[in-house]
Amino acid sequence: MNMHSNFEDTHKQKLTIIGAPIEEGAGRLGALMGPAALRTAGLVRTLEEFGHPVEDRGDLQLPPVLPVVPAVDGLAHHIERIAAWSRMLSSETYDAMTKGTFPITLGGDHSLSMGSVSGVARYCEEHGRELFVLWLDAHSDFNTPATSPSGNMHGMSAALLCGEPGLEGVFGEEPRGFVKPENLHLFGIRSIDATERVLLRERGIDVVDMRRIDEFGVAKLMRRIIERVQKANGILHVSFDVDFIDPSLAPGVGTTVPGGATFREAHLVMELLHDSGVVGSLDVVELNPFLDERGRSALLLVDLVASLFGRQIFDKPNLADQSAGALSI
Repeated sequence: MNMHSNFEDTHKQKLTIIGAPIEEGAGRLGALMGPAALRTAGLVRTLEEFGHPVEDRGDLQLPPVLPVVPAVDGLAHHIERIAAWSRMLSSETYDAMTKGTFPITLGGDHSLSMGSVSGVARYCEEHGRELFVLWLDAHSDFNTPATSPSGNMHGMSAALLCGEPGLEGVFGEEPRGFVKPENLHLFGIRSIDATERVLLRERGIDVVDMRRIDEFGVAKLMRRIIERVQKANGILHVSFDVDFIDPSLAPGVGTTVPGGATFREAHLVMELLHDSGVVGSLDVVELNPFLDERGRSALLLVDLVASLFGRQIFDKPNLADQSAGALSI
């Protein structure tokens, strides 16, 4: 699977859609309807229009018997159910990557990334590829059961992926992969708990908050991350939380934080990622149709995913034309 070709070279790349109707990790009900809303908003049809063969595996369902998870030191609500989801999703994304396809996991709350990214990380470790993760989110999601003020596990997913203690029981003896803390890039952050702030600094995790985006702009900050992935010949997983976007544009989320990405900032992120050719897997999480307004959030998410897979307002001029002053309007 060539992660470094441009869209023109990979427009026939097969995509695997994995529905994860999980809401146990969140504090509000409704995210389980997210995968259905994204399909209704035309996600599969839109991807197929770009020439991608799409295999939609439908929505996963919890097994009748949940794994036994040892008691944790602190709060971790529904950990047995989260563990079951995580193990299934890890297996699904690992299988998709092994078969040479691009896994797109539709959520569902952000706890699903414990599983989806773990499967991608396992694949990368076995194939000697460096995995980087771009976490587009209002929150850093770096709590543990010992530090979480709420016990909601969608706020612990990044910590689990980086191997923070207290969450080992989620996978138990099941195979999984890890993300190096220095390879995690939190982007668009504007809500961090005090205990998370300490951990993030200690682990050396790259945090691009909205203040930095305001000051330096999306393009400069994104290109810095992309260049790092390219230099390492790495693969980038994008974990896209709806609340990365300002709630005035995407109200269908249970954890709104004012001051998020604008319409054009969000599209520019996706366009730059598409141009880079380094993205190998994607999560779209935290869409809660119960809180949405006539599907606004779902439609916007489909539009943004389309930008990630090559939708452009107009063809980019080539560099030779620009240097010769041939750019015309």
